[in-house]
Amino acid sequence: MELELRHFRIICAIDEAGSITKAAAALGLAQPALTAQLHRIERALGGPLFDRDRKGARATPLGELVLARARLLLPAVSGLREEAARFANNERIPGDTPTRLRVASATGPLLGALVHQLTATYPDLEVTTFASWSSEELAAMVGDGKVDYAVVGVCGDAPPPAQPGLMWRTLATDPVFVLLAEDHPLAGRAAVDLADLADVHWGATPGDGCFAECFAAACARAGFTPRTLYETDVASCVDLVESGDAVVLCQPMFRRFPGVVPVPIEGNPLRWRNLIGWHPDSPAAPFADQVRKLACAAYQDVIARSPRYTAFLRNNPSFGVERAG
Repeated sequence: MELELRHFRIICAIDEAGSITKAAAALGLAQPALTAQLHRIERALGGPLFDRDRKGARATPLGELVLARARLLLPAVSGLREEAARFANNERIPGDTPTRLRVASATGPLLGALVHQLTATYPDLEVTTFASWSSEELAAMVGDGKVDYAVVGVCGDAPPPAQPGLMWRTLATDPVFVLLAEDHPLAGRAAVDLADLADVHWGATPGDGCFAECFAAACARAGFTPRTLYETDVASCVDLVESGDAVVLCQPMFRRFPGVVPVPIEGNPLRWRNLIGWHPDSPAAPFADQVRKLACAAYQDVIARSPRYTAFLRNNPSFGVERAG
């Protein structure tokens, strides 16, 4: 594992709080998650950074060395960001629009449409992109100033990725559909009951967050435990569905592929919230309202390419794009 600025912030936060529990609360993380991160940092540095007991956490000699370097490094980087922000603010084109925008995404259908909206609206804007399965990784990149905006998804009412200091706004809330082969006996239904899929194998793309637990809970409510889960890329998921070897959960505006069809799940037991996040102190933050509006417009463009989801939304107005006010 390569050390990043957020790792040094974690070390300093633990030392300042005097305990893992207090540091986790200050950072907005669960204690087990912070403990796991600390263990990874300690492995990367070659030894324990803190002696931990019931009285709290105290820096070891190695910890003191790392803390001394971190307390020099973090203010230096903060000062660099401020200078870079001032420089960037002097390099804007008219209308307070940045000349360059870095956008990251973990939600496949939206990124291309958002790039189109941005470049069509601002032809002189240079847009670069980054993609990852991990929403946590993308949030950390925003926090570290590596990208300006991240578009991620979370299940149900789950919170955004646990990266301190970021602002998050909801773009859309979607039901989760199931991807079936066109010749599957249930493919022609208006909606499929999850219980009718109790005996199938499942496929999924990688990712983090609580979605696996939400899916397992929905299956339990339907009276079964899901069978084998094949984790693979999107193309392989489509192949598994088309061949009849698996069924895949998917976003409702999933791009059409020959031989497969997305079908609603009866009662909409699973929901997916699409969020956009940024750091309020970043040079691109003044452009946030416009980026969010264009992201919502991009989402509408993607939905328009899915007649089935468009029809679904007419009867289910609680889903779909949020008002970008």
